Amino acid sequence: MFRAARDYLLAHREDYDTAYRDFEWPRFTEFNWALDWFDEIARDPANAERYALWIVEEDGSENRWTFPEMARRSDQVANWLRSLGVRRGDRLILMLGNQGELWETILASIKLGAVIIPASTLLGPADLTDRVERGAAKHVVIRAEDTAKFATVAGDYTRIAVGDAVDGWVSYSDSQDAPAEFRPDGPTKADDALLLYFTSGTTAKPKLVRHTQVSYPVGHLSTMYWIGLEPGDVHLNISSPGWAKHAWSNVFAPWNAEATVFLYNYTRFDAAALMAQMDRCGITSFCAPPTVWRMLIQADLTALKTPPRKVVGAGEPLNPEVIDQVRKAWGVTIRDGFGQTESSVQIANTPGQDVVPGSMGRPLPGFKVALVDPVSGEVASEGEICLDLSARPVGLMTGYADDDERTEAAFAGGYYHTGDVGSVDANGYITYVGRTDDVFKASDYRISPFELESVLLEHDAVAEAAVVPAADPIRLAVPKAFVVLAAGHTPTAETAQSILAFCREHLAPYKRIRRLEFAELPKTISGKIRRVELRNRAGDADLRPTGEFREEDFKDS
Repeated sequence: MFRAARDYLLAHREDYDTAYRDFEWPRFTEFNWALDWFDEIARDPANAERYALWIVEEDGSENRWTFPEMARRSDQVANWLRSLGVRRGDRLILMLGNQGELWETILASIKLGAVIIPASTLLGPADLTDRVERGAAKHVVIRAEDTAKFATVAGDYTRIAVGDAVDGWVSYSDSQDAPAEFRPDGPTKADDALLLYFTSGTTAKPKLVRHTQVSYPVGHLSTMYWIGLEPGDVHLNISSPGWAKHAWSNVFAPWNAEATVFLYNYTRFDAAALMAQMDRCGITSFCAPPTVWRMLIQADLTALKTPPRKVVGAGEPLNPEVIDQVRKAWGVTIRDGFGQTESSVQIANTPGQDVVPGSMGRPLPGFKVALVDPVSGEVASEGEICLDLSARPVGLMTGYADDDERTEAAFAGGYYHTGDVGSVDANGYITYVGRTDDVFKASDYRISPFELESVLLEHDAVAEAAVVPAADPIRLAVPKAFVVLAAGHTPTAETAQSILAFCREHLAPYKRIRRLEFAELPKTISGKIRRVELRNRAGDADLRPTGEFREEDFKDS
């Protein structure tokens, strides 16, 4: 069933209308993606020499694993973990960088039926304590250099370190001596838990998202379709392990397509070095978050002589200016996609379809999307982006672990509520407006921060921007922009005046940026802007933050 569904999407890769109309999710009572899919494609002679994983280091060294090598090695790791007491249903914190052991452990855990709690290597002791306690973790697999972070993390859990030997920790290298042939202890139920994701927590304490043995492995057929991945592609996705997007595009979507997962490890982002590796290694497909795309367009994009033919962006909406600059340099169009930790890709611009500027595309095959007015509860042309549960997609979480109240709120009224607002045009293209708690009113008009930020990015001096409401006694609130300057520009009154004048020219009067401050944007460790922090810093008419420029400062200009 899985292969048939996968092959159907591959066959209609550029025929959105047919794929959306006729695609049906495969439904399982039992399914183990590592055993039933990955090991199967590893036995295919077509994949005998094809790389499943290719990792290049900053110093030029590299490692590559074929599909059969990765299948055999994960069998060995699964046997070794079983010998340490890892059992079906056990929860395991996995905190590794982009290194082969990460993918080995993911596949091994799936084969065992263990539940993976992905964790970023940037997490500190407080975050890790939360994950051990709320995640009820029984096992931890981490880099040797991070073991000190667990010195104060209480709990009875197996401690496994990857790298140098550490006192009190089992060495991952011991897995090399484990038997090579793995036999499962029984069938894996499709609705068994597979992943527990702690969300990035931009506004509140992280939620714990529960995914099953099918919701991500099978659900990411939609992500494969959005990117346009095919067998033999070499796919580079820039994302840090521990976050959902890493599983999207560095595990499930490419391996569903029998494509190569490519990684380039670097300590500091260097656009020229990245593009040199993309050229050398023949990258055919590229995905990056908006932050990386904004940094790339500050460089000479023409340095990449053979651009990938499939380029996408996700995490936050991409501004039209970024898309336009990449199109001019590479001759390809970045295609936006929208999804969440709670789901695979729901809405996207898919291969071969017209891309409407500013739109994130149309619902993916298998997803029935409705925009629900938050007041009336009726489906409208603008409203909260929701998934109709009468046609529940496979790629959707089962709920928030141990939090019935949040789960009930998320699935209220027969819909899954994303918490994001969008608008739809006559052709079904959906444009992102903002988070439900980011959209605000100024002079009784609804303001979408994303729309204003897109205009700001068109100014040569602006590298990044975030717009939030600042209290105002007359208008209730006015738009304030926090701006990160592009290289070669200085945070002076002249620069502020130029940016504000540009906004006056390109925005309707009620949408104008009326306050501006040059500042670094606070972000979560997954790279999302912490708008709640900026709202708290925005100030009001009487309390003017140091370094803030206001429209009235330049009234005589």
